[in-house]
Amino acid sequence: MQKAIKDAEIKAKEEGQAIAVSGKTTEAKEDVKTALIKLITDLMAERTVLIDRVNIVLAELDAKGGETAEYDTYIKAISGIKVDVTDASATWTTITGWLMSTEGGLRWALNMIKFIVIVVVFYLLSIVAGKAAKKAFSKSQHFSTLLRDFLVMSARRLVLLIGLFVGLSALEINIGPVLAIIGAAGFVIAFALQNSLSNFASGLLMLMYRPFDIGDMIQVAGTLGEVESMSLLSTQLRTPDNQLVIVPNNSVWGDVIINVTGITERRVDLVFGIGYSDDIDKAQKILEEIVNEHELVLKEPEYKVKLHELADSSVNFICRPWVKPDDYWDVYWDITREVKRRFDAEGVSIPFPQRDVHLYQQAIEGGGGT
Repeated sequence: MQKAIKDAEIKAKEEGQAIAVSGKTTEAKEDVKTALIKLITDLMAERTVLIDRVNIVLAELDAKGGETAEYDTYIKAISGIKVDVTDASATWTTITGWLMSTEGGLRWALNMIKFIVIVVVFYLLSIVAGKAAKKAFSKSQHFSTLLRDFLVMSARRLVLLIGLFVGLSALEINIGPVLAIIGAAGFVIAFALQNSLSNFASGLLMLMYRPFDIGDMIQVAGTLGEVESMSLLSTQLRTPDNQLVIVPNNSVWGDVIINVTGITERRVDLVFGIGYSDDIDKAQKILEEIVNEHELVLKEPEYKVKLHELADSSVNFICRPWVKPDDYWDVYWDITREVKRRFDAEGVSIPFPQRDVHLYQQAIEGGGGT
């Protein structure tokens, strides 16, 4: 300490400031204080270097089963920067000295630059990995669109996660305790997010067994819609009236899944009624002609037109042509319209429910009314 004061006094004299040891001026005292603070800052930088070296030794000692707790406690006690916030000039000098120190601010600035560069590089690598994975999975017919998208996304995120850990290492952050904290927190979060984990597990099962794919028309959880996307937590459906419905995966996997477009052909089930006084052979012939003339009806499997039921008010025919899934509604609407037009033209009636009400007059006993 005496040497530091002497060095500061000599420096002040060289700058032309006459300083007396017994009675220094205020300006000279400030110069001495500044010199001391700079000297302390330099010593702190040296301390940082020594602590880094000691930490390397302690890491090896800990790996071999040695006791390092006391040394760690000591290092934590002497680390850090202490400033007198009531002294503005001293605080400023300490901060600027640390910022300009090769083992202080400059070191952390360099580490931050390394972190940013590493994250950017791994981000670009994640894009490359995603494209490579997509190209590889597209060549195989064993992967659905949902599974392929999931694997591509997982590949990108895995590369980003590795980059994050490498970047944290560049910031001189010990990853071991971070992973331990994440593991302990994950155990607690698992209890708090049981429903989400159930959806997550259901999402994985759907990716594995592939009950449907992107673009399929499915009916599940009381909703009919086209699958737009699926994550590990939910499935998005677009209904025929253009509503977006988000269904939790747990509800999807736990319910009956009807995949309308997951097949190559679909049957259109139609029922047409005629009056009891109409010619059933004529009606059947009209229905068969309509089905045969429609260009979207498949030849195989063969359609069916049969007299199916003698209902209360009508004689019902079933009409069951086979079509491609995408043509279902076009055929449904076209045949319904053509049947109405042909029945009207051929004089075949289309009955509707009727009720006959009979009124009876009966004399009321003991009175003259009816």
